[in-house]
Amino acid sequence: MTDIRERDEADEAGGSDDSAARSVTLSDSPVGEADDDGPQDFGAAAPAPATAQENGRASAEGSGEPFVLVVEPLLPQRIRRTSDALRFLATLLSLGAVILLALVAKQTLNGLERDVADGTSRAPDLLIGVAAFLAGTAVLAVPAAFAVERVFHRDGLRVAEGLIAAIVGMLVSFVLGEWLAVAGPDDLRLLLTGNRDVEPINTLLTSVVAYVTAVRLSRRPTWRGLMWAAIALDVFALFTGAEATALGVIVTYLVGLAVGFATLYAVGSPNTRPPGGAVMGALRRLGLVPAHARRIADDAQGSRRYGVMLTDGRRFDVTVLDRDRQVAGVLYRLWRRMRLNSETRRRAIRSLRAELEREALMAYAAQAAGVCTPRLVATSEIGTEAALLAYEHLETRQLADIPDDELDDRLLVRIWRQVELLQAQRLAHRRLTGDSIHIDAEGGVVLMDARSGEIAAGDLLLRLDVAQLLTYLALRVGPERSVACAAEVMPKRELAGALPLLQRIALTRGTRAEVAKDKELLPALREQILSLTPREHVEEVRLERFQPRTLVTIIASAFAAYFLLSQLSRVNLVEVVASARWGWGGVALAAAGLSYIAAALMLRGFVPEKLPLGRTVLAQFAGSFVKLVAPAAVSGVAINSRYLQKRGIAPGLAVASVGASQLVGLGSHVVLLLLFGYVTGTGAAPSMSPSRGLVIGLLSGAVVVLIVLAVPQLRRMITTRVRPLFSGVIPRLLDVLQSPRKIIEGFAGTLLLTLAFVVCLDACVRAFGGSLSFTAVAVVFLAGSAIGSAAPTPGGLGAVEASLSLGLTLSGLPGTVATSAVLLFRLLTFWLPVLPGWASFTWLQRHDQL
Repeated sequence: MTDIRERDEADEAGGSDDSAARSVTLSDSPVGEADDDGPQDFGAAAPAPATAQENGRASAEGSGEPFVLVVEPLLPQRIRRTSDALRFLATLLSLGAVILLALVAKQTLNGLERDVADGTSRAPDLLIGVAAFLAGTAVLAVPAAFAVERVFHRDGLRVAEGLIAAIVGMLVSFVLGEWLAVAGPDDLRLLLTGNRDVEPINTLLTSVVAYVTAVRLSRRPTWRGLMWAAIALDVFALFTGAEATALGVIVTYLVGLAVGFATLYAVGSPNTRPPGGAVMGALRRLGLVPAHARRIADDAQGSRRYGVMLTDGRRFDVTVLDRDRQVAGVLYRLWRRMRLNSETRRRAIRSLRAELEREALMAYAAQAAGVCTPRLVATSEIGTEAALLAYEHLETRQLADIPDDELDDRLLVRIWRQVELLQAQRLAHRRLTGDSIHIDAEGGVVLMDARSGEIAAGDLLLRLDVAQLLTYLALRVGPERSVACAAEVMPKRELAGALPLLQRIALTRGTRAEVAKDKELLPALREQILSLTPREHVEEVRLERFQPRTLVTIIASAFAAYFLLSQLSRVNLVEVVASARWGWGGVALAAAGLSYIAAALMLRGFVPEKLPLGRTVLAQFAGSFVKLVAPAAVSGVAINSRYLQKRGIAPGLAVASVGASQLVGLGSHVVLLLLFGYVTGTGAAPSMSPSRGLVIGLLSGAVVVLIVLAVPQLRRMITTRVRPLFSGVIPRLLDVLQSPRKIIEGFAGTLLLTLAFVVCLDACVRAFGGSLSFTAVAVVFLAGSAIGSAAPTPGGLGAVEASLSLGLTLSGLPGTVATSAVLLFRLLTFWLPVLPGWASFTWLQRHDQL
């Protein structure tokens, strides 16, 4: 949110704005830190037509050097910097995090508020009066003085931007304050106002912070120090006068900061990118005398490129790295780095110097390896806002522009030979696509775009290159030819190493989009590689650090934690524990322990093979440990399937047995829910007609089923997810039906498992003085467990607590009793078994049972 690196301006002491008089050095500061305190002279520019700009003397006027014509599109006067947008988003995230933390830690914040009020109230009255006077004066005088200074330096536009931000900040703070006062959450309003007649968001301070941010005052050390002193005095005066709260000041600052960055992005910043004339001047200082130049197409990373003709007839391609372009695509790079486990240590946000050094180093390394690539001749900085790399020009065509029918096997083999040279020197290209592979006039292969590469690359990065090229060429010529041509150059072992990396996540963005259109391409590539190396054993590689569904789990877990904390805040735990009937707690504990024996009997009943009861019970305890990191519906299935496979049962039969137990358990769950619901609905009525709630529930379920069956996409999705789980279930059930003892054991375990949980919940209710019918408790548990199984959080965390608490409350229990009973129930059935579950998991693994 604040500038990562701040630089003095040359005119801090009233100096000239002419950048030619400044020391020209390339800063290591990250992207987007351009100093835009006035125009910079990047070289004399000729009058520009509507579609082109003729820039140009490569050195200062009066030097007698020849005029260099540079034809390029008219550079915009103002640009929107991606760094400002990122700072705006980061500020909004910080604001949300502060508010959420304040709502969770209300007691701590209130204590902090009292400490601040107590500390400021002890200040001498004279100090308070002086501070209030100075604060009211300085908080307005410093911005006004800065505005005058900028106007004298002919930088009035910056002042106008600051005024716009100040006005917007005032409006935003006023609107937010009115909303909080009228319709905002009560807890947040109390935290921001302290239950006093004060502004939730200070209008003046918001406007000042927005103004300071929009004029980029933080880059002027002297003015920055004065402004921070004025703001500190103002905050002190607000605290001593009881006109603000600690949270109110923090939120005010963040709102002002967000408005300032939003204004900067909306209005734009002066374009400090050096024009073509400055680029030619930098080339001349390198001893390369340009005759004329033309802007050509940008490269794959969006960097500017110029085609330059020297006076001696040589031609060069010059790549210009602009500082403000370094953050382009940073969100995508961050997302890829978080999701893709590629062993790379490259930063998502890189400084201009780091980017220049990376590309130069990769170019020199590729040349040393004998790879056919444009020769890097020179590098240089261009002022403080850009750098250039000059490459020898080669007449080539992109592979993407060559028709598929011209891609013969000899050309494909030549491509692989260039990649083999990279692999031999452990150089990873990281972008082997149609726009980075070029073909010259003689049919030779030239590799471009070295900036994305890595030197001293690990095995994973090298294998990723092979997988990427295999896939791209397969899109052009088919999997068979792609693999066959690769096999002529690359060792079969290296091709086999790329086999587990043939995943969409491992490919470049463009290649992923093409592969998404052809679902059979990657399987076909795998088949071709396996036909070459049928006996080669390759370990599976997990490239995805997490899947998008993991984000859903994290968010749901955060809401669950918030729900639990909010419920606990309403319960006096000391009073509840002291008044509890712990005899019923012992009954609940025994019922919770019985559920693991019931689960073991249920599994044994659907497995024709013999299973030892003790180890099967330990497997159920191990499942309770795995529930900490997996949804409830997944952990038990995974543990039991693995356990059966370790007992010598074939994988297909193991999954079928677990699927059979799950299918019967689901049917039993539904039947018991309907039965207990029917009994609950008719318990208070003389007639035997079902209750209205049961009818509504049945009709709603029927409507949902009809919708799923009517929509083909939903039907296919459900079928695809359910079929692997229950495939082979019917034959497995037929095997079980041949043994009456197995039938009794399986169905008894299923029924006992449900009853054990219902007894546990009922005992928890009675432990805290509650009284509900057994059937009502059963309905609440069955409904709550169904919701918990569908929740993506580990063990249904949050969803189970919310549904059980709501169900018990609607059934007639007081809220505190319902919350206490549910928390005790979850303690006994979810949290307490974690330690024995971990011990069971470890023991079974040590004895090769998991």
